[in-house]
Amino acid sequence: MVFCGTAPGLKSAAAGHYYAGPGNQFWTFLHEAGFVPEPLSPGDDVRVLNHGLGLTDLVETMAQSHDRGLPYDGAALETKVRAHRPSWVAFTSKEAGKAAARHSGQRSPGLGHQAWPFGGARVFVLPSPSGRNQGRRDYDGCATRLEWWAELARLVRDGSGDQGSTPQ
Repeated sequence: MVFCGTAPGLKSAAAGHYYAGPGNQFWTFLHEAGFVPEPLSPGDDVRVLNHGLGLTDLVETMAQSHDRGLPYDGAALETKVRAHRPSWVAFTSKEAGKAAARHSGQRSPGLGHQAWPFGGARVFVLPSPSGRNQGRRDYDGCATRLEWWAELARLVRDGSGDQGSTPQ
């Protein structure tokens, strides 16, 4: 499985590690959803490979403070996915999922398991773990972002490829 964001945030780029921004819950969600057996931090990002996970972004050439106007490279990502052949690509925001869908000729996705593949992998769109995306009353039918992460972990663990529904 590979997790794909839009582009490194300014703090992540400065730190040289994925999801290092203040308030970013990526590492917490990764552990609490059951993808990794122990808590990890941004400095542990290379260790995700030991758990069969990968990390990438749609833009790797520049940092960003927002997602508007970035030069997303869906073709390069698709080439990477085809070369490395993960079973799943999890886009870590609706914006990343939307860019991948546009590249694949699909409609903008909601959160959850998508009916279309990307580079031969199954697709899941997660709510952004960014600190800017917290405190909402509803995340497309779920009370918390973690519920979506746990749903993906369940699908991966069960080997399920069926279209998912809103997690319970």
